[in-house]
Amino acid sequence: MMSGTEASRPAARQLALFIGLMVLVGLNLRPALSTLAPVLTRIQQDTGLSALAIGALTTLPVLCLGVFAPLAPWLAKRFGPENTLAAALLLLAGGLLLRGVPAVVALFAGTLMVGAAIGVAGTLLPALVKRELPAGADLMTGVYTMALCLGGALGAGLSIPLAETLGGWPAGLASWALLALIALVAWQVLMPRHDATTSLPGSSGSIRELLSQPLAWQVMLFMGSQSSLAYIVFGWLPTLLMARGFSEAEAGWMMGASVMVQLVSALSAPWLARLGRDQRPALLIVLGLVAAGFWLLLQGPAAWRWPGVVLLGLGQGGGFSLALTLIVLRTATSRLAGKLSGLVQGGGYTLAAMGPLAIGVMLQFEVGLTVLTLVLLGIIAVSMGFALLAGRNRRLEIDDEGRLVTR
Repeated sequence: MMSGTEASRPAARQLALFIGLMVLVGLNLRPALSTLAPVLTRIQQDTGLSALAIGALTTLPVLCLGVFAPLAPWLAKRFGPENTLAAALLLLAGGLLLRGVPAVVALFAGTLMVGAAIGVAGTLLPALVKRELPAGADLMTGVYTMALCLGGALGAGLSIPLAETLGGWPAGLASWALLALIALVAWQVLMPRHDATTSLPGSSGSIRELLSQPLAWQVMLFMGSQSSLAYIVFGWLPTLLMARGFSEAEAGWMMGASVMVQLVSALSAPWLARLGRDQRPALLIVLGLVAAGFWLLLQGPAAWRWPGVVLLGLGQGGGFSLALTLIVLRTATSRLAGKLSGLVQGGGYTLAAMGPLAIGVMLQFEVGLTVLTLVLLGIIAVSMGFALLAGRNRRLEIDDEGRLVTR
C-alpha cells in the first residue's frame, strides 16, 4: 500500500508537467503578433502597401482572435480540449510558415491562420487551468500569462536580428514556426489524459444565458478595452516611437523591453488581486501605470523613455493577467469558465481589433502624436470604468434549479 507521500509524488510530477506545458504553449501565443510590428516599415517598403493596408494587417490577427475564440468551447466539447489545442498549435505553425512566403497574399493568409489558432488556444487555457488547478487557477493564470509576455518580448526583441540574420523579414517571421512545432510535439506526448465526457466537468449556462448577465458583459468590455491598448502596442508602438525620432532597432528593443517587463506584473498581479475583497484597486493601479507609460513615451522628454517603457510594461502585463484572472474568479466551474472565456475573448478581441485599425487610419491622415496620445488616454479612462464594474467580488453560478445566476 502506498503512503501518502508516495501517492503524492505522481500527482506533483503531473502538476509540474502541466505547468511546464502551459508555459510552453503560452510562449507561442504572442510572437506571431509581436514579431510583425518591428518590421512593418520593411514590409511596407517591400510590398508597397499603404498605411491603411498595413493597419488592416495589424488588425487582422486581433479580429481573428475575436471571431474564432467563441468556437473554442464548441470544438472542445466535440473533439476534447486537448485535441483542440493540438490542432490550434498545428494551425499556428502552418500560418507562421506561410508568412515566410514573400507574397502579400501569403502574408495576409498566414496572419489570418495564426490569429485563428491563437484565438482558439488562448480561449482554452483558462478552462484547462480551472480544471487541473481549481484552487489555484488565478495564480496559475499569472504563470501562463507571464509565458505569453515572455513570448511577446522575445518576438519583439528578436524580430529585427532574425530578419537580418536569415536574409529578410519573411524568413524571420517564419522561423517562429519551430517553437510552435516543439510545443505541438510536447503537448501531444505529455498532455493530461481525460475521458472526453469528463474533460470539462460541471454544469454550465448557455451563451444566451451568459449574455443576459451584466457581469459577463462587464468582464468582456474590460477585456476588450485593455486588450485594444495591448494590440496597439504590438501593432504600432515601434512606428510611433520612430515618429519621435528613435531608430528602427531602438524602437524594436524598446517595445521588446516593455513586453519583457510585463513578466513581473503578469506573475504578481494575481497575488496583488488576492490582497483585497475584490480586484478593483489592482485594476485601477495597472491602468494608471499604462497611462503614465504612454504619456512618457509619446509626450515626455526623451531622457524619460526607459521609465516610460517600464511603466507601460508593468501596467499592460498586470492588466492582461488580471483580465484573464477575472474569467476564472467570476465563474464557479471549469465548463462555465470555458464558456465565459469564449464570450469574453471573442467579444473582447473583436472590440480590441478596432484599436490598431483606428491608429492606422489616423496615421493615414497624418494625425499628430498629441492627438494619438489623447485617444490612448481616452481608451484607458473607458477601461477604468469597466474595471470598476468587473472588479467587484461577484461570481457566475448555476443555482439548484439549473439557472445561471450572479452572486
